[in-house]
Amino acid sequence: MKRLLSAVLMTAACCISAAQGFQREQFPEGSYSPVTNINRGSYPRVLQDGSVMFRVSAPRAQQVQIDLGGRKYDMEKGDNGSWSVTTAAQVPGFHYYSLIVDGVSTADPASRTFYGCSRWSSAIEIPEKGMDDFETQDVPHGQVRMVEYFSKVENGWRPLMVYTPAGYDEGKADYPVVYIQHGGGEDHRGWIEQGRTAQIMDNLIAQGKAVPMIVVCTNSNVQAAGGARGGGGYSWQGMQTFRSEMVDNVIPFVEKTYRVKKDRRYRAMCGLSMGGGQSFYIGLRDPEVFASVGVFSTGMFGGISGASDFDLEKEVPGMISDTKNFNRQFDVFFLSCGEQDPRIEYTRTIVGKMRDAGVEVRFNSYPGDHEWQVWRKSLHEFAQYLFK
Repeated sequence: MKRLLSAVLMTAACCISAAQGFQREQFPEGSYSPVTNINRGSYPRVLQDGSVMFRVSAPRAQQVQIDLGGRKYDMEKGDNGSWSVTTAAQVPGFHYYSLIVDGVSTADPASRTFYGCSRWSSAIEIPEKGMDDFETQDVPHGQVRMVEYFSKVENGWRPLMVYTPAGYDEGKADYPVVYIQHGGGEDHRGWIEQGRTAQIMDNLIAQGKAVPMIVVCTNSNVQAAGGARGGGGYSWQGMQTFRSEMVDNVIPFVEKTYRVKKDRRYRAMCGLSMGGGQSFYIGLRDPEVFASVGVFSTGMFGGISGASDFDLEKEVPGMISDTKNFNRQFDVFFLSCGEQDPRIEYTRTIVGKMRDAGVEVRFNSYPGDHEWQVWRKSLHEFAQYLFK
């Protein structure tokens, strides 16, 4: 245990040293420091071809690696005790990474950290041309509020992150609400921090492409007082703990605390991966609560371990047998997936089955795997359909 702690502390000291010691270095021409760096005059550096150069000062280490998006890169040690490596070119988007020093995996103190992959991880951001809506622009800005509500499911206080649009505090109008769910291994911070929700909504609203709305980011890692967990389980039964949290706790708190329109027509539910499954089951089986549903990159149709043939009528009674009524109940039903995601063909197949049965479902795919750039684009599109 002492050896493990020493290695982690050594890593932290080495990386901080790297952030301070390389400030005057001549960086590769055309390279830049990503916004995820703490010190913008240090490493990692994004090169012109989209590859990333890492450099870490760890003179006493025996082996140093970078784990970027699940691929490990061995770093080479220089004469001055610094280790360096240049990765393969990265696709645009948000990529988690970790340092591995003598077998100990840790976040990089030279980078911002984000809660993802069920731990605090470093990340690097590779911008995509033409996606300025994901960046902070010179437009009226809303606010992100961290609040807590009392959960009768957990019998304790739980967090929410709530985006309110520009002008909310100055006005008296009521707003529609989107309840947005994170994926497995993430929490309520994901959509705001990794997903750029505030930037996306500010820009769309300023352009007149989306109506002003409130966005509520929940933490769906719920555990009932009796011990039953409520985040996952791709079944109606498996969703019951989180359904109770959402319907009986989160929505009443939001509608008591904020100026919102309380009719179902002005409530939407969406989410990514695990949160997409939650939105599918809870949103579509509770039409008296939600009128719009977005499902991003879910694995319940297939493409992940444990997924099997998906029976639409069994999982959402009436979707196939009473399609006209199903369509009448929902203003927007939207699915999306990354084009390099193992879930994509299964998603396309299920969308085809829905359309063959007459279900009015919108679908889009975007370049990318199971990652945040796809989910940002999914929210960006879904938000433009809502409450119109």
